[in-house]
Amino acid sequence: MKDKKAAERQDLKTYAKADVKPNAKSDAKVDVKSYAKSDAKADVKPNAKSDAKADVKPGAKSSISQAVIKRLPRYYRYLGEAIEQNTERISSGELSKIMNVTASQIRQDLNNFGGFGQQGYGYNVKYLYAEIGKILGVDKTHNMIIIGVGNLGRALANYGNFSKRGFVITGLFDNNPELLGKKVKDVEIQSMDNLKDFIDNNRVDIVTLTIPKAEAEKVAKILCECDIKGIWNFAHTDLDVPSNIVVENVHLSESLMRLSYDINRMEEPEHKK
Repeated sequence: MKDKKAAERQDLKTYAKADVKPNAKSDAKVDVKSYAKSDAKADVKPNAKSDAKADVKPGAKSSISQAVIKRLPRYYRYLGEAIEQNTERISSGELSKIMNVTASQIRQDLNNFGGFGQQGYGYNVKYLYAEIGKILGVDKTHNMIIIGVGNLGRALANYGNFSKRGFVITGLFDNNPELLGKKVKDVEIQSMDNLKDFIDNNRVDIVTLTIPKAEAEKVAKILCECDIKGIWNFAHTDLDVPSNIVVENVHLSESLMRLSYDINRMEEPEHKK
């Protein structure tokens, strides 16, 4: 009998150790300390730190949207007009009325590049104008040639504001024999046969194409072998060029069709109500 009772006491003692002490202790460690510690690390420290980095530091230098880039020349133009009117300071609210863009959007746009303004103080017009000029690259001189001196090419060559913005036309080229030797604003029209030699012997940053689609594709192949930085393309085609050459397409007919679309939308019944 004594042996049986001793065995039962031993079983109870073993059961108590196994089910109460070890499990309760391990559960406490797992459910409270371990999880609370891991949650604190995951939810508070790392995420708060990564959010701060993502929203503040890299955001200022990350890739800028095309919508913002398209607005920069407008800022530059309106600020230039403000300087002509002897305006020393301008607020985002005042600028928004001129540009028809919200003050919040203006602040967001400029914050992509560092802000430049001060709350309650506005923007120093000359300083902001100069800084946006640096961002756009118009604080330096860009040598430019025009290929195709027809009506459009001649109009571009005669446009005086290019030189004011640092775009200097240094060469004009055409394959029309009747145009060769003539001058537009003191720049002589040369034969296309001279194109490659001219680029090889002169610094040419930008090439403007105002020629038909088929000719533009042929000329682009020649330009790919030359040391140029960009092509301002008015030809009705998308050019295939290496990544080291930047292409800005200006398709006039597409612009006109977008205008036509907007007019068409305005004429729809729901817009007339």
